[in-house]
Amino acid sequence: MVRGRALAHCGLVLLSLWLCIQSVPISVDKTNEKPQKEELEPPQSAETGLHYDRYLREVIEFLEKDPHFKEKLKSANMDDIKSGKLSKELDFVHHNFRTKLDELKREEMNRLRMLIKAKHDIQGGNGWKVDHQALLKQFEHLNHMNPNTFEVVDLDRLIKSATKDLENYDKDRHEEFKKYEMIKEHERRERLKTMPEEDRKKEEEHYEELKKKHADHPKVHHPGSRDQLKEVWQEADGLDPEDFDPKTFFKMHDSNGDGFLDESELEALFTKELEKVYNPENEEDDMVEMEEERLRMREHVMNEVDTNKDRLVSLNEFMAATKKDEFLEKDEWETLDNNPLYTEEELREFEQHLTNEENDINKKAVELQRQREELERKQEELNAQKLGLQQAVEDIERIKSQNTKPEVKQAGATVPERDRAPVVPVNSQPVQDVPVPGHS
Repeated sequence: MVRGRALAHCGLVLLSLWLCIQSVPISVDKTNEKPQKEELEPPQSAETGLHYDRYLREVIEFLEKDPHFKEKLKSANMDDIKSGKLSKELDFVHHNFRTKLDELKREEMNRLRMLIKAKHDIQGGNGWKVDHQALLKQFEHLNHMNPNTFEVVDLDRLIKSATKDLENYDKDRHEEFKKYEMIKEHERRERLKTMPEEDRKKEEEHYEELKKKHADHPKVHHPGSRDQLKEVWQEADGLDPEDFDPKTFFKMHDSNGDGFLDESELEALFTKELEKVYNPENEEDDMVEMEEERLRMREHVMNEVDTNKDRLVSLNEFMAATKKDEFLEKDEWETLDNNPLYTEEELREFEQHLTNEENDINKKAVELQRQREELERKQEELNAQKLGLQQAVEDIERIKSQNTKPEVKQAGATVPERDRAPVVPVNSQPVQDVPVPGHS
């Protein structure tokens, strides 16, 4: 959940980057400018959740190090950023930083090539249809036609891609949470089906008791209302509620002192309200739901207060909101319990989708098992052939060994052993005739 807040906070990385830079006197005279020589440090900002997150953060942080670009960021407005006017200032960035940006782009290109090759191999190797358009979308945040240098078009594409992706980020989070809730309910119902009647009845009663316990909580104030902020002033800040002052409150909770309340700083204001409803020690309280509730509260305040839609609340916007009737809202905030996320029909459609997915997986599993068995059969055949060949070779060698006798060379020729004459020793005496009795 901490990471979720960090992701939401970094939704500002491009659209409001220029607001997070400290105001210092900077000369833009290039003749007197001395580039930094020290080793550039890796990015330290929080993650955005985008697949090109590291590339995005590194580009931003290295651009911030260039004095000229940093000055332009400070004076830029939302239209300058979205229209691409700010991107053109890249031409005036010092060579030292341009070289580093070139290096970052080459690294990102290599990463994307490896990623796409891996996806292509996996999809093609499994017989799946390769979605080439989806693969090419991985390159939308840079100009892949020029893989070697970081140009104005690269910064423009990066800004536009991050803007679009981050604007859809909250929507995607809501969809993921809805899916999470439907899966949770689906699994609960499936578990009940496996229980005996008596156990199922007890489980249902226990479930209803937990729902009642969860709904039994103190009043949750409307996010951003006077009562809600005064409660933070009193309980979190330890100040007298009678001395509540909106301007002082704003400055106290502008934790980085940039003159704005960003999404993370806003969400921190809702902790006291959320603790009324959610406790990690309680079985009935789901901490994933708590973060969804935090997101809903933040979106509510942003919709009412953030008039220029830059995902930041300025002091002027904050003070203007305190003069509206909504600031004096007394009605209790309706939590997720009072706002069903899905209908029974949606749940049935989702369960059917899960069933279809399961059937597809089972079919693929059967096919994979068939392929495995076929491979094992072929392997057995190959092993049998190998053994047969080895046996044949051994038989041939044995026959050759049996039929082949030692050979003797005589007078330059080879004579078979059966045709050889007896060999007489060179130095032996002639054999004399021995008389035989009865013969003369």
